[in-house]
Amino acid sequence: MPKTALFIAGAWMHVSSWDGFRRSFEAAGYTTLAPAWPYLEAAPAALRDKTDPRLNAIGLKDIADHYAAVIGGLAEPPLIVGHSFGGLITQLLLDRGLGSAGIAIDPGPIAGVLPGPVSFLAAFPPLLKGPRGIFTLPREGFAKSFANTVPQGELAAFYDSYVVPVPTRIFYQAALMLGTRVNARDRKQPLLITAAEHDRTVTPYLARAAYNIQLRSAARTDFRLFPNRSHFLCNEKGWEEVAAAAIEWAGGNQI
Repeated sequence: MPKTALFIAGAWMHVSSWDGFRRSFEAAGYTTLAPAWPYLEAAPAALRDKTDPRLNAIGLKDIADHYAAVIGGLAEPPLIVGHSFGGLITQLLLDRGLGSAGIAIDPGPIAGVLPGPVSFLAAFPPLLKGPRGIFTLPREGFAKSFANTVPQGELAAFYDSYVVPVPTRIFYQAALMLGTRVNARDRKQPLLITAAEHDRTVTPYLARAAYNIQLRSAARTDFRLFPNRSHFLCNEKGWEEVAAAAIEWAGGNQI
């Protein structure tokens, strides 16, 4: 039976950050694809050096529309796997009736989820830039709030390999719950939401709050906490366990 997995990166992560997951899913029999957000197709260093100014007008609906168009061109509904803001987009796509199932890894907040002080502080720097700006996570922010369980000696290489700029508009939309509402009761596809124990960007509290909203659906809805991980759980040491858990869950739902 054909199986397709669509991967959606989160804020500040280049699509190459999914390479390990894609290899794992392909070994399990999936066809995978990981299209970039609009205007983020170039290599990370090039994007950090010169960003397309059109990026500052991009919002969550534009990103969701972009992936909806990709899904519309596929031969079968894919398993949608998103991290961080990609996990929020995953839920918005499921809300449109797209995809066979979704995995939202430490997802950005859907409407009704209120950030605590830790997550708010992580989102505060891009909010300071205003709603029509472009913000690149600085190295100190990456170390403190994004990859805080990664050994110091590994941070620079990870940053150089993956970090890209993003539009600040999406942070305003998430904070003000603009375009982030889902009708969980109408969701028909299975959904897995994950959290990382030491995540300082999307805390376990935030991830579980999204899960509690999504439990309104009659469709299968699961939650998994990964211990000793940061928001960077898809790439830091032990990422293989996260990928394997996602594959196992999808297999259990015959995806």
